[in-house]
Amino acid sequence: MLSILHTETKNFAENYSIPRYAIILLEDANEFSIDFVNYKNERNSILFLSPYQNLKWFGKSSQKIKLIEFHGDFYCIEYHKKEVACNGLLFNNIYSQPYILLGACKFGELEELIEKMAIENKNKITFSDSVLKSYLQLLLAICSREKALQIDDALIEQPFEKQLFKFQPLLEEHFIQQRAPSFYANVLAMSTSSFSKKVKQQFGKTPTKLIQERVVLEAKKQLHLTYKSVKEIATLLNFDDKYYFSRYFKKEVGLSPSQFRQKVGISVVAK
Repeated sequence: MLSILHTETKNFAENYSIPRYAIILLEDANEFSIDFVNYKNERNSILFLSPYQNLKWFGKSSQKIKLIEFHGDFYCIEYHKKEVACNGLLFNNIYSQPYILLGACKFGELEELIEKMAIENKNKITFSDSVLKSYLQLLLAICSREKALQIDDALIEQPFEKQLFKFQPLLEEHFIQQRAPSFYANVLAMSTSSFSKKVKQQFGKTPTKLIQERVVLEAKKQLHLTYKSVKEIATLLNFDDKYYFSRYFKKEVGLSPSQFRQKVGISVVAK
C-alpha cells in the first residue's frame, strides 16, 4: 500500500501512470511533462502526482530520484483534509505547477524523513503502518505549508490581472455547462485570442486544457468519492450519454471510467 524507492528517471516507462499517489524528490533540475504539459524544475524540488496522471521525463541523462507511492486505501487525503489540506493544493491542483521548490535545508529535512520512512517500511515491525502514516502526514503537512507560502509570495510578485483573477472562480462555477473558451472570454469582456494568450501566460496552459482538466478532475472525484454509476456521473457532468463521457475520459486519462474506479477504488469517505 506504500512503497519507497531510490531510483533513476531512466527506470520509468515512456509514459508513467499508476493507480497510486506519488511524491518524487528531485535533487537535480529536470524537464518533464505532466498530462502533456511541459515543466522544468530547479534543484531541490518535490513533485506530486495523483492516480493516473501521465508523467514523461525529458533530457538526455538520467537523474537520481526518491519516489514514494501510496494507495488511497493506505492514506486517504480526503479523509485527512482537516489535518493536512493537501487535496487541491499539492494533489489535484490544475491551477498551479505540480511541484514546489525547497531550500537546501528544507530539502535535506524531507530527505531525512523519507529515510526514516524507508527504514520503517523495510522492517515492518509492530505498528509500522501507524508510524508510516504519521511520517507521511508530517511530510504532506510540511509541503502543504511550503506550497501555500509560495503561492502567496507568487501573487505578491506577479499578481493576477484584474480580469484573470475572476477566471478561476468563473471556471469552477461553469465548467460543467460551459466548455468553450469563448464563453469565459465574453464574460470577462476579452477577445478569445487575448484571453487565451493571457491564460497561457498565467497558468502555463491553454483555456481548453484547463477546462478539460477541470472536467476530468471532477469525474475522478465522482468515481473515487461516490457510489454513483458511470451513467449518473455522465449526466451530472452534462455529457449526452455515458459512451461519449467514457471516450472523453479515456482520451485524457488513458483508461475508461470503469477501469479507473476498479484500479483506484472507492474511498472510505464515499457517499
